[in-house]
Amino acid sequence: ALIGRHLKDRDRVSILEAGCGSGGNLQMLRAFGQVDAFEYDGPAREAAKVKSGLDIRFGALPMDLPFDDRRYDLIGLFDVLEHVEADAASLAALAARLEEGGKILVTVPAFPSLWSRHDERHHHYRRYTRASLAKAAAEAGLRVSYSSYFNFFLFPLAVTTRALKRLTGSDVPDDTLPHSWVNGGLARIFALERFLVGKVRLPVGLSLAAVLEKA
Repeated sequence: ALIGRHLKDRDRVSILEAGCGSGGNLQMLRAFGQVDAFEYDGPAREAAKVKSGLDIRFGALPMDLPFDDRRYDLIGLFDVLEHVEADAASLAALAARLEEGGKILVTVPAFPSLWSRHDERHHHYRRYTRASLAKAAAEAGLRVSYSSYFNFFLFPLAVTTRALKRLTGSDVPDDTLPHSWVNGGLARIFALERFLVGKVRLPVGLSLAAVLEKA
């Protein structure tokens, strides 16, 4: 929904997904235009190739980027920036690959106060606020044209759960899958939020989305 709103004046755009993982977003992105993608992790890169049929290249932010002869209308950076120590330098490297008027769409985990062993287990360097992401963007020569928190409806539950874990000393990673009825409820919550993101700026959330443009 957010991509469509920010590309509404363009038809069949050129898109790069930076750090595509196992390729979960590629089919969605292909609905908007021609897609290139890169991934650092070998097994994930191979899985993305099989899933998408695309030539997924090796790449590592901020310095080792493929497709150096191409420029893009949209660059997607979905839950990647928190894994990179040099976040501003990475944004600057991607900004250099934008077409005139191009945009970078970023999603990251939100609020340092929610830091937990889950972040450590997944090798995160940080969680962001709107202000800290805007600061990194500015250092990269970018400005924020839109930003909003999301996973808004789950925020109170997450805050309460993590506070209780810290109080009881049980803040340990838990990769146990929830029951199917819980998954169904979460899916309905995410579907409801999809209609809000891009239209309103949610005040809090577990995650943060931003659209960046050259300043």
